[in-house]
Amino acid sequence: MSQKPAFTDKKYLFTFILVTSLFMLWGVAHSMSDVLNKHFQNVLNLSKAQSGLIQLSVFGAYFVMSIPAGIFLKKFGYKSGVILGLVLFATGTFLFVPAATASSFGFFRIALFVLGCGMATLETVAHPFAAALGDQRTSDRRVNFSQSFNAIGAIIGPAIGTYFLLRATSGEGTTMDSVKTLYVGLGGFIVVVAIAFCFITIPTLTAPQAILHDETELEARNIDAAPLKKLYRHSHFVWAAVAQFFNVAAQAGTWSYFINYGHEKMGFTDEKAGNYMVLFMAMMAIGRLTGTYLMKFISPNKILAAFAFCSMVACVIVAQSWGWISYGALFSLNFFFSIMFPTIFSLGLKNLGKHTQQASSFISMGVVGGAVLPYFMGKVANHDVAQAYYLPIVCYFVIFLFGLRLYRVKV
Repeated sequence: MSQKPAFTDKKYLFTFILVTSLFMLWGVAHSMSDVLNKHFQNVLNLSKAQSGLIQLSVFGAYFVMSIPAGIFLKKFGYKSGVILGLVLFATGTFLFVPAATASSFGFFRIALFVLGCGMATLETVAHPFAAALGDQRTSDRRVNFSQSFNAIGAIIGPAIGTYFLLRATSGEGTTMDSVKTLYVGLGGFIVVVAIAFCFITIPTLTAPQAILHDETELEARNIDAAPLKKLYRHSHFVWAAVAQFFNVAAQAGTWSYFINYGHEKMGFTDEKAGNYMVLFMAMMAIGRLTGTYLMKFISPNKILAAFAFCSMVACVIVAQSWGWISYGALFSLNFFFSIMFPTIFSLGLKNLGKHTQQASSFISMGVVGGAVLPYFMGKVANHDVAQAYYLPIVCYFVIFLFGLRLYRVKV
């Protein structure tokens, strides 16, 4: 009887815990930017489309930084890649101080771009890092488990963002002091994490082998089954990068206008809508834990396809403005979205061998999709925020096709 593959090896456990903590960090920053979106609408008098440029700054950084981060990772290794990402991340948060002093949206976008470069580097490093810490057959579960803590970070982000930003401006609506306090605190914590990584020892990971010994080894280890192929000839990787583009586009658009939906369609105050966003993000954490468990029994690609289909249905309901029914469907989007990013990532890295790190940078670059859709959703949302939720349906359809057929590794 063949033994079921372990979740991870004992020698990798401490490293896996540290890597998982990184997922939570950028989850906090990403979700805080959605509260920042509404805050800037209030304080800087921006339209919804203009505030959508926040996502352009953050996710545009992924397009610029992901390839250099992959090259850096391949040359200097995982530990150095993590430290570089944390340094850039912290620098971006500290730039919020002069940006807030100047009350300049342009300066804020520069700070967000640098912060985004840090997050792009961390994501490029952390996903293949988590996937490599054990048997490849359980890599989907490991990455989804780590992403569960990203979802916890996404719960913390709106909670502290609402407290420091929306709550602070509900009366006067003009001060930028709360922005300084919030991002300096986040930057200080990131510096502590970076120092901790400087002193840890990363265990040596087994290098991918080009020789295929048997079918079981192909499934268990990250062995390139077609070593003569160029990376772009691996169709499952190419489609993973495409699916990730549309996935993050849908995520960024959905998150960006959640508070606007609560305010305009449900009649909530900004602060109350921001508090509901905490529960909204909790749905993602529940979804990831549920998905990680289900992957013990159901193929990850099938769960991905099913969740994408349910997301398309939910978007249609959200767009109808049916009060609490539509609002409930909006909450369900984050449940169904939960497993998409890590599952697309891990499916795209299967059996790429020596190409794995380069592939990770390209899939991370697909995150630039988040820079595109919020702007166009904002254009529609300027007239009716509910109608804007028709746009992500196209994105979820592409993900549905990837989970249904396009994920397959072809030798």
